[in-house]
Amino acid sequence: MTAGFQLGVIGSLTLSVASSVAIVICNKALISTLGFPFATTLTSWHLMVTFCTLYVAQHMRFFEPKAIDGQTVVLFGLLNGTSIGLLNLSLGFNSIGFYQMTKLAIIPFTVLLETIFLKKRFSETIKFSLLVLLLGVGIASVTDLKLNLLGSTLSALAIATTCVGQILTNTIQRKLKVSSTQLLYQSAPYQAAILFATGPIVDQFLTGRSVFAHKYTLPVLGFIILSCLIAVSVNFSTFLVIGTTSPVTYQVLGHLKTCLVLSFGYTLLHDPFTMRNVMGILVAIFGMALYSYFSVREGKKKSAGDALPVSQVPDKDTEPLVATKDTSDAKKANGVSHDC
Repeated sequence: MTAGFQLGVIGSLTLSVASSVAIVICNKALISTLGFPFATTLTSWHLMVTFCTLYVAQHMRFFEPKAIDGQTVVLFGLLNGTSIGLLNLSLGFNSIGFYQMTKLAIIPFTVLLETIFLKKRFSETIKFSLLVLLLGVGIASVTDLKLNLLGSTLSALAIATTCVGQILTNTIQRKLKVSSTQLLYQSAPYQAAILFATGPIVDQFLTGRSVFAHKYTLPVLGFIILSCLIAVSVNFSTFLVIGTTSPVTYQVLGHLKTCLVLSFGYTLLHDPFTMRNVMGILVAIFGMALYSYFSVREGKKKSAGDALPVSQVPDKDTEPLVATKDTSDAKKANGVSHDC
């Protein structure tokens, strides 16, 4: 692994954390303070602004677009758009505690899928560090666990589509040799389209209010524009992190964001605060530290020639592995970015 590649990975991780925390703060103000609860519709706006930004960027020669098989990119875009809608529905039909458990389940399910279908092997030390991480986040953020059939079904579908979408994000970039920017540029219109079509219906079903009848004051419009601009960075860094690392690393990073947002809420917004939350965050951070340490150590052992450091050692291909908000309102904000 070259020094330049290491800096690139660190940069993508930093950008992802910073932009995700920023959009949580912005969306929490938009949803909780200004009373704009239309999360799915807002996400469609995020994706369309992202596409328009990339369209301008490629015309200014910041990157070269690369053709991708039409069927592949359409199915990929629709799958990712569907996963966002399902996560929002899962939040709407489940308790906060069960929704958080849904997010926690994404890591072990991703590991299972990559083990079965991609033949990747995860060491015992990596599995242990992930277990510590999930335990810590669970202690910090999971409270009530109320179950219902519809909510559980939506959560299962959300987990499946999210895991498959993130694995495909990584696989398409590696196999087709396209950059994160090129893939996002090609797929964003399809993700936006499905959310444009379903967002107002989903939001009205969840909130009992119409996005078209909402009163758009100047502060609301200002925060919507700010949220869309930040989302460009969120969406770009999501594809960048998954492409340069792995779906599992992206989920680990997502739980780091969860801890940061919880800490932010406790210290600056004076959200409810208990020793259980503190202990959970500390355990989660310890799990992340273990994951990072074991990933780098195993990467060094594995590296040979241009092989990339990984914590999961696939049979053929290797990929780098370096080691979402969650107060109840912040979870809704997290549901509207590709950060779940």
